[in-house]
Amino acid sequence: MALPGRETRGTPSPAEQPATVGVTRVDELELAAGWVFGRTPAPPVPRTGGARVVLEQVVRESLAVAPTFVGFSGGRDSSLVLAVAAHVARRDGLPLPVPLTLTFPGVEGADESEWQELVLDHLGLPDRVVVPVHDEMRLLGDLARSGLERRGLLFPAVAQADAVRLVHATGGHLLTGEGGDDVLNRRRGTPLHLLRRRLATPALPSRRLLAEAGRALRPVATLPRDRYLGVMPPWLRADAAREAARRLAADDASPLRWDRGVTRLLGSRATQVVLGNLAAVAREHDVTYVHPLLDPRFVGALAHDGGAWGYAGRTDVLRRLAGDLLPDPVLARTSKAWFNATRWGPEEREVARRWDGSGVDPELVDHDELRAAWASPVPPAAAELLLHAAWLGTRGA
Repeated sequence: MALPGRETRGTPSPAEQPATVGVTRVDELELAAGWVFGRTPAPPVPRTGGARVVLEQVVRESLAVAPTFVGFSGGRDSSLVLAVAAHVARRDGLPLPVPLTLTFPGVEGADESEWQELVLDHLGLPDRVVVPVHDEMRLLGDLARSGLERRGLLFPAVAQADAVRLVHATGGHLLTGEGGDDVLNRRRGTPLHLLRRRLATPALPSRRLLAEAGRALRPVATLPRDRYLGVMPPWLRADAAREAARRLAADDASPLRWDRGVTRLLGSRATQVVLGNLAAVAREHDVTYVHPLLDPRFVGALAHDGGAWGYAGRTDVLRRLAGDLLPDPVLARTSKAWFNATRWGPEEREVARRWDGSGVDPELVDHDELRAAWASPVPPAAAELLLHAAWLGTRGA
């Protein structure tokens, strides 16, 4: 059920959608909000220490058994995985990993070529697969429509068109930097680490740092339960927005200790749904997805290394993991490419404009607000799965 005490309507229930092995469906509130809520039982997390050593072991398992590709965008996380894989392959006499890069010609904000060249020149890898993408990854392109008809709704929506890169890794392992945004990033207790480090010097801490440390120390139980209400999508009805905000707040009850905050990420239902659905699509192409930064062994080792206080932030973690493997400008960069615009074209706009309201529960979603979001220059990612639901609903699926 989407909201307590009411029946859901609109989108077909999981039992009514096409059967695809390994797929996890979202509920109607998650569809409406564009996010997955809740916790799942976390896998056992070894705490052995030596995060770099463990990361090398995880990557080596793929290099030793199958052709290994690395989904490489030029961002920090995929660069880390590629660099570690190249290092291990050369050290152990294994086949080198092959960077697999999607490019988006003419799409503003999606060009990472300079960063890609910097990393690849530094690593000296001889082979690379480059796939120019034009409209193949659009939300209602041929791949997505075919996938929707066969699989039904999948979160994330982009999984329907993942064949764009999967076909180039058939029979192999495809490593990604998935999870780096979470595992390697700042945690609730990071301001305390920074304050502790500042107090060990003659310099006084800034007011901003003191305020951040104070907020970190506030018990989670005392925080407003509706603190995320302001970030809910504008198309959510009031009751739906309150329930979604409540669920998000419950999920975000992060421990103060850095190590516990990191390992808690493995119990995220959103993470499990994304990885599981991507894996299900990959199996259709005889590809095994591997996400080293979300491997429980690596997460446990990183938590062991960081302990209660943790690190100063993402750049600090990356330098410790790969300071000898990558140029420092790559490890310290703060820019990030954006790919949302690559998923919207004339057909998606036309479907949104002509939509008759089918497939989306009006008790959860204000249809006029949703249309306005779809009509914006770059529609938010949270509205993508709703477009798929609308398309299926219009077709009577």
